[in-house]
Amino acid sequence: MSRGPELPSVAQLLDIADDFGLDMTAERAGEYRDAMSGGIRALRRIDDMVEERPEVKYPRTPGRRPKPEENPYNAWYWLTDIKGAKSGPLKGMRIGIKDTVSVAGVPMMNGSRVLEGYVPQIDATVITRLLDAGAVIAGKTASSDFSFSSGGHTSAYGPIRNPHKPTHSPGGSSKGSGVALAAGDIEMALGGDQGGSIRIPACWCGVVGHKPTFGLVPYTGCMGIELSHDIVGPMANSVENVARMLSVLAGPDPYDPRQRGVIPEDYVENYMPAIGQGCEGLRIGVVEEGFGHKADTWPDLKLLPSDRRIDAKVRAALRGLKKNGAKVRNVSVPMHYDGIRIWFALVAEGAVDVLYHGSGLGSNWQGYYDTPMLDHVAKSLRARPNDIPPTVVNVLLMGEYLKRHYHGRYYAKAQNQRGSLKRAYDAALEENDVLVMPTIPQLPGPIPPPDAPFGEYMFRALNMLNNCPQFSTTGHPAISVPCGMVDGLPVGMQIIGRHFDDLKVLQAADAVEKLGDWRTK
Repeated sequence: MSRGPELPSVAQLLDIADDFGLDMTAERAGEYRDAMSGGIRALRRIDDMVEERPEVKYPRTPGRRPKPEENPYNAWYWLTDIKGAKSGPLKGMRIGIKDTVSVAGVPMMNGSRVLEGYVPQIDATVITRLLDAGAVIAGKTASSDFSFSSGGHTSAYGPIRNPHKPTHSPGGSSKGSGVALAAGDIEMALGGDQGGSIRIPACWCGVVGHKPTFGLVPYTGCMGIELSHDIVGPMANSVENVARMLSVLAGPDPYDPRQRGVIPEDYVENYMPAIGQGCEGLRIGVVEEGFGHKADTWPDLKLLPSDRRIDAKVRAALRGLKKNGAKVRNVSVPMHYDGIRIWFALVAEGAVDVLYHGSGLGSNWQGYYDTPMLDHVAKSLRARPNDIPPTVVNVLLMGEYLKRHYHGRYYAKAQNQRGSLKRAYDAALEENDVLVMPTIPQLPGPIPPPDAPFGEYMFRALNMLNNCPQFSTTGHPAISVPCGMVDGLPVGMQIIGRHFDDLKVLQAADAVEKLGDWRTK
């Protein structure tokens, strides 16, 4: 039997009291110690009881680290060959899994040496669904360090390189998935998105990446950053394959609190009908604020201005849709500019709660808590704090400062402003079926050298967040689909739809894809 928690010492209680600002004598601390002895004994019984755990349904071996010659762009963290059901809509399809998603028996480190040595004991719900559909798990794709970077340079085993130009960034944080798709290693992959981490690498790698409506796809078994932003979704080499994956992934999961009271009873279960529908009569709103960003558009944020050539490529694709029968018109959503600020306030403080204080899981929600993951993250963060990457340190320092000195005020205000941001896009969607803008209005930048100055390291990690974080905050479905090339690098169009109208988003993306080979445009 497990011994469970020990009764705290008087000194430990005095330390805690001091942190809380309580005046307490050793004698009173001893009295509190005696008062809590029964509760501590009760917790020992909790340790002895069996906890519910999702079933691991398919056999597998642990897999292995790839050899350098197998991994020229460093897209893969780990290689596996886990076979699912003998039949199903994804039969035999090899799928890469972002290394934030638990695969039982396979190492997981979320791109960070801090988490080295962790091996999940469960399959995330999305893994079980893929395997039930006949898929083969080909391996774990490399992630940004703690998924806190949209650049190519922050990852435990070195930079991840863009197959179109290996000296340049593939975007992040689901960069291994984007690169493996662009390199032709696989046809489908899973990514995660809390601020653009599916759409950004999809854009810069020239693949398709869909951030589903918040709550549509279960997050159970994935490492979180902020519970109201955590999303996992499909990436693929075509819109059709994204639709095929989403049809398997979507649906209620009793373990996931993000879905409680969210998924409507009449949600779409099969997204394949979106393919081949064309765009005749499709109403497209072109968001003016998504284009033409200047150096001073966000004077408080170090974001790059728009590249006019990218704006032109997106508008050219829109002209193609119009020729095919779409109804295209400009719309204005002025709050788009402030959406990034709302997102930043939520992620800065929320990440401290979930990632650090909540050990990657947080608390105060009903669902499945992966206790082995919690234990490993908690111990590793405290045992190897100097291995935490600068992007995460920056968020931890700022978030904890705001929490200690402003008591969560800015997180709370940002949550209250979230509804206004959502309604601003909803108003534009009342008269339009989808909204459109560039996914990223800049081309990929160069991967900085290992000895790059701190300022360049941070700048290259976060300078492309102009148009993506807003829809992680509002929860609208959003997809990036390739629509052209500039200087040999891909350009992506972002298409946004109404909540749970992912089908319409996929229909529009498929129409863009069918305009012709984007590599020649």
